[in-house]
Amino acid sequence: MARPEKCRLVFQPPKMKGFQPFGLKSSNIDVVKLKFDEYESIKMIDYDNLSHISAANKMNVSRPTFTRLYNKALKKIAKALVEGCSIEIEGGNYLLNTDWYRCNRCNKLIEGLENHVKCKNCPKFSSNELINLNLKSENKFYNLLSDK
Repeated sequence: MARPEKCRLVFQPPKMKGFQPFGLKSSNIDVVKLKFDEYESIKMIDYDNLSHISAANKMNVSRPTFTRLYNKALKKIAKALVEGCSIEIEGGNYLLNTDWYRCNRCNKLIEGLENHVKCKNCPKFSSNELINLNLKSENKFYNLLSDK
């Protein structure tokens, strides 16, 4: 029996929910699902210029595990580019380092409820317009922090 997968530490969720190819009819586009931890691995190596060892330590996984995660993310992105698939960034076995929320109306990212202010794109202002990104599941939300 395989060992259960450890939660990977993610420092900031992506600003967007995904990407779509330009110039193709949206009805004919396949979807590639990129997990939050895979996105974080790409960000750490290719955007933040960290080494695999440093990035693995920050994400709280071993270096070989990090490399497998990174390579899996690269394969998914390559498939999307070559085959003209859209990329959706969601899910995975991750734990955010702090409370993150996404506005349900304008998709703005908010770090902590104390930083939530009404933005010009949102006609109303209330806490129930926020999606807690620390909670995950399709229909039923549960808090990963309580699983620690």
